[in-house]
Amino acid sequence: MTAPVPLLPAPEERLTRYGRLRDRLLRNPDWARAIRWLAPLVVTALAAVLRLANLAHPAQLAFDETYYVKDAWSLWTLGYEGTWGEGADDAFLARQDLPLSEQGAFIVHPPLGKWLIALGMAIGGPDNSAGWRLATALLGTGSVLLVYLIARHLSGSVVVATVAGTLLAIDGVSIVMSRIALLDGILTFFVLLGVLFLLLDRRRTIPQLEKRDPDAPDPFWGPVLWRRPWLVAAGLALGAASAVKWSGLYVLAGFGLYVVVTDALARRRAGVVLWPTAAAFRQGPVSFVLLVFPALAVYLASWTGWLVTSGGYDRQSDPNPLIALWNYHQSMLGFHVGLTRGHPYASPAWEWPFLLRPTAVWVGDDPGACGTDHCIAVISAIPNPLIWYGGVAAAVYLLYRLVRGWIRRQPVGPEFSVPLVGLAVTYLPWLMFPERTIFQFYTVVMMPFLVLALAMTLRVIAGAREDPLHRRQSGERTVLIFLGFVVLVSAFFLPLWTGMSVPYPFWLLHNWLPGWI
Repeated sequence: MTAPVPLLPAPEERLTRYGRLRDRLLRNPDWARAIRWLAPLVVTALAAVLRLANLAHPAQLAFDETYYVKDAWSLWTLGYEGTWGEGADDAFLARQDLPLSEQGAFIVHPPLGKWLIALGMAIGGPDNSAGWRLATALLGTGSVLLVYLIARHLSGSVVVATVAGTLLAIDGVSIVMSRIALLDGILTFFVLLGVLFLLLDRRRTIPQLEKRDPDAPDPFWGPVLWRRPWLVAAGLALGAASAVKWSGLYVLAGFGLYVVVTDALARRRAGVVLWPTAAAFRQGPVSFVLLVFPALAVYLASWTGWLVTSGGYDRQSDPNPLIALWNYHQSMLGFHVGLTRGHPYASPAWEWPFLLRPTAVWVGDDPGACGTDHCIAVISAIPNPLIWYGGVAAAVYLLYRLVRGWIRRQPVGPEFSVPLVGLAVTYLPWLMFPERTIFQFYTVVMMPFLVLALAMTLRVIAGAREDPLHRRQSGERTVLIFLGFVVLVSAFFLPLWTGMSVPYPFWLLHNWLPGWI
């Protein structure tokens, strides 16, 4: 009698090699617990190495460090930004008779980011280049961890979160802006912290709003929620972002609107009759108070040094310090609106998606340091081109999915909407000022949302468990090949992100477009 032939699972039910490995690890409680802890630690450690190693190089002020580092030390010593005399950069580095006067200087950015830079300088001294970059490096590393946590929250997947965090960890503009004492990397950290808190608020409040209660006292309006601690925390974080650079206000406004929209949609799912009106005019003012008032408190607190001293710029313009601060802000606004000075690395916002003019924040020349007669050392705030262009394409895809979902009245999850909202609030406002002098490195705040969009799109490309076997196999291979090339490109560009001395022909190989030179 012939032995029965064992039945094989249908092709659609069979797992790929990756699927078998994933299930074997994540369905084992011990392995799953270890991976959930190890994945973010490894990704964060990778980011820390790339941002902290040889942080003191270059030993001189690079690009706009000449403003922010000196302003930071002035804040630490005077409580406000004073005026620096001639030869300040050289004297500053040698710490010899620093030409800092007590006369207030007209400064156009809020002080919180510079206070954080000053903390590192207080540890290492004003002549320690690693010290004045310590805050940006640590917060840049923290931004990678925040991206991992946001992606984990959006996708529910350790793998997707690891991919998103790793992409940001090895991206060039994120590395460079974490190794230079400018404000944009600090801004990025607080923006991401605020977004994470908003997602935690969403996890807590959306189930309450979606709950259908036939005995509710007011089925036409639904509940008004005051107890939203994560929304308050988001307000504090986004207020800190605004206290670093005013562009944080766009993030506060955009995600505040996102809160109202998600509240409204949750009420509709709960069967609330007047769901748009309830979200906008009943819950909306409450959410405004919980989000904006903490943000305003943090912003004002960041100006404490200016408020409690008398020497700051415009401090004596009115006996009331708050009115004097308002006068100062009017002057700051006038500067930002009218800033049209030319700069060789200026890049209007419409150019950013095409990556036409990245910013070289430092250029050195040390003949013979690389083993040849013609060497060059450059720090270029250029993103990994594969991550950048892949992220832009992924954002277009997510937008398509979002519009298609609206047209078909199909629910679209936050894994699609949150990256798009983040990109909208960090990019679109800059299009309103086509004549203003702005730079490609401002996109460091966009980069986390681009890698989130890319990670979510790579998940779609890899295929879902219910897809046919051949579809999952080809999708996973495509994703692995793409990620492999991303790692190779990052290794190729790393010398230009860390200021290594390289042969001139090797540097030329990295200039893929005319505007990159």
